[in-house]
Amino acid sequence: MKYLENKTFDEIKIGDEAKLSRTLTRQDIELFAIMSQDVNPAHLDDEYAKSDMFHEIIAHGMWGGSLISTVLGTKLPGPGTIYLGQTLKFLKPVRTGDSVRISVKVINKQDKNHILTLECKCINQDNEEVITGEATVIAPTKKIKVKRTILPGIELKRDEKITLCSRIIASAKSLSPLITAVVQPIDENSLVGAVEAAEDNLIIPILVGEEAKIKELAKQVGANISKYKIVSATDEKDAVLKTIDLVKKGRVEAIMKGKIHTDGLLGPIVAKESGLRTERRISHVFVLDVPSYHKLLFLTDAAINISPTLSDKADIVQNAIDLFQILGLGAPKVAIISATETVNEKMPATIDAAALCKMSERGQIKGGILDGPLAFDNAVSKEAAKAKGIVSKVAGDADIFVVPNIETGNALYKQMRYMFQIEGAGIVLGAQVPIILTSRAAKPGVTRKFSCALSLLYTRYKGNQNGLHFNS
Repeated sequence: MKYLENKTFDEIKIGDEAKLSRTLTRQDIELFAIMSQDVNPAHLDDEYAKSDMFHEIIAHGMWGGSLISTVLGTKLPGPGTIYLGQTLKFLKPVRTGDSVRISVKVINKQDKNHILTLECKCINQDNEEVITGEATVIAPTKKIKVKRTILPGIELKRDEKITLCSRIIASAKSLSPLITAVVQPIDENSLVGAVEAAEDNLIIPILVGEEAKIKELAKQVGANISKYKIVSATDEKDAVLKTIDLVKKGRVEAIMKGKIHTDGLLGPIVAKESGLRTERRISHVFVLDVPSYHKLLFLTDAAINISPTLSDKADIVQNAIDLFQILGLGAPKVAIISATETVNEKMPATIDAAALCKMSERGQIKGGILDGPLAFDNAVSKEAAKAKGIVSKVAGDADIFVVPNIETGNALYKQMRYMFQIEGAGIVLGAQVPIILTSRAAKPGVTRKFSCALSLLYTRYKGNQNGLHFNS
């Protein structure tokens, strides 16, 4: 809409109605809190609200009231309206990710002072009333048509203390640290990242690589590595082989990639006889803290399997489900992503998606609720799914996003990371120990600590039927 145009008191009739639709995001809550200084923990603190830490549940009446005000001020009556008051009842909680339809309807006109009374309703995507009430306004008497103001963009700089990933880091700190072989820590990011994770009690690093380079780098960046063991290696290949040996001897519980190409690290690890393979194909999982999404987003596989077969994808899905459940999050909703939500024989990814769902029904994939093929918009947006006529427990509320190939997943992740500064962890599952596989460009700090924390939680709670419960 380029222009806003009002309806004058004389033009308005009893029964006239205007509507607006909006999906509530975490950013909406945070922006409202910043502007109003309403830091009620029932809105912003998940533990206080006694909800799962990854699903923010709110009953934010002022947010709903502000949307009603938006309809009155921009649509009916529109520009020139003077708000006198409102009486609202809040009937049900509104959750992040919910889509709400706001409507106002004229139910009374008073010629004296040009006063209107309007019935107000907010209805969620399940057609349930969440807010009802009335508003009283003075309607404009002169016609107004003004150019719609283009609002500036807003970027929220989230304090690490309130991110979901930092809560996982805090949960992991209570456990005994993970003895971790850091392979070739000969660049600042990997060496400092390992030291910082150790200082946070997440790992006990064993530095495996070219000793002279490690010590020289530590001096240059001011990293104190005197209390950490160094296993000297002649080159990166020797460093990987010595790391594998440490795992087989039970001396380390995890592996962290340093300045080494992923192929150089994983090639020897997946070797049939000499590596660290299990019966499960290895795969990579990104766990992303996306401010605009209503919970953590698990993305797989965006780093290892180039063009996975159907059986590969079954293992990829199972690895991600296992991680999700070990974190105590229950049964994940798994979206098998393609370019379309319908099966098309010319698009093999859609056939694989349908087969994976059938495999889940037959118990070949356990612990998750699968649906696919789903286009990405259908997986993240209930409105998009509804527009396509998709009836699904997964659509619009997916936990795990399974991409068809590495090109799709890698591009999606890097878009999130570099264009939107989204933080996330990266770990490899399916080997004898978890592998902390962050980008060589990843800076020390949240990303590496988050990856270490996930690996620590995965290792300590693996095999525990009840998994981890963050609210315990």
